[in-house]
Amino acid sequence: MFYVGLDIHCKYITICILNGNGKVYQRCEARGIGQLMRTLDQVPGPFQVCYEASTGYGVYFELLSKVAEHVAVAHPGLLKIIFRSKRKNDRRDAEKLAKLLYVGEVPIVHVPRADVRAWRELITFRRRLVEKRTRAKNGIRGLLRSLTIRPPQRPGLWTKKGMAWLEQQSLDNAMHALRRDLLLEEVVRLTEQIGRVEAELARHSTKSVAVQLLQSIPGVGLRTAEAVAAFIDNPHRFPDSKRLGAYFGLVPSQDQSGSTNRLGHITKEGSATVRHLLVEAVWQAKRRSPTVAAYLDRVQRGEKDRRKIAIVATAHYLVRVMWAMLKNRTLWKESVMATQGSL
Repeated sequence: MFYVGLDIHCKYITICILNGNGKVYQRCEARGIGQLMRTLDQVPGPFQVCYEASTGYGVYFELLSKVAEHVAVAHPGLLKIIFRSKRKNDRRDAEKLAKLLYVGEVPIVHVPRADVRAWRELITFRRRLVEKRTRAKNGIRGLLRSLTIRPPQRPGLWTKKGMAWLEQQSLDNAMHALRRDLLLEEVVRLTEQIGRVEAELARHSTKSVAVQLLQSIPGVGLRTAEAVAAFIDNPHRFPDSKRLGAYFGLVPSQDQSGSTNRLGHITKEGSATVRHLLVEAVWQAKRRSPTVAAYLDRVQRGEKDRRKIAIVATAHYLVRVMWAMLKNRTLWKESVMATQGSL
């Protein structure tokens, strides 16, 4: 068995091949995936491949899986912890990946199917469009405040009538008018794009049993359900619910030594989109679900300073429950014990 480590860049790929004894058999460089595949075809025996997860990792996984005995995609964050070397270059990185593969210590990541990857990417793309639209809306509000113009409370500023009101405002300065017009055009354009993205997501999500299960939770809408379902993908790949918190970056950072144990802010690893939607879902669920409201109140303990901590902790709780629902294929059930504050 040969062990191949790949350090992949957009223009070239550094290759290191170890033989069955863990010694360097070959070092070379490929200019693109085509040359890489031709190089691997010349390996005189079965081989395994390891590379670091980055942009396009799924495409490489599918191509390499056709020719390799095993393909290991390494977690980039954990690799930094393992290596911790001040002498770093492409040749060394490729060799280190091959050696980790040889000793069976690669910190692997899950590689979802191509359709799931596309689903995840479109969910993340939608959030970025919404953020752009929010910045444009804030730009308009900032312009109005600078000109001491108060928008009407009814109709809402972003309704058709509200947008018409904005267009009709006579601004004496041509520069202000230009800013207003361009920002309005951006809001309209982004709203149309978001609508197209949401229509495609809805078309895909309505066929998903996982999304339908998660929507049974009070306060969890289509956007949150589809994001959690897409990023969890296969619930059986997690050995227990505690791994979900770390996967989505909802656990506190920790610095422990001897009797000293310091807990900091949450790690914020994984998908920021899912964390954002989970927090939104908590705000909705606490008004609609006695179970969620009881859990949040128990963590907050009536202290205003613990509000943010309670919201994050409840989001962590909620995603663990979602994992259990997906794993067991069950609908949401309100807990009588939770409503009594005994969670």
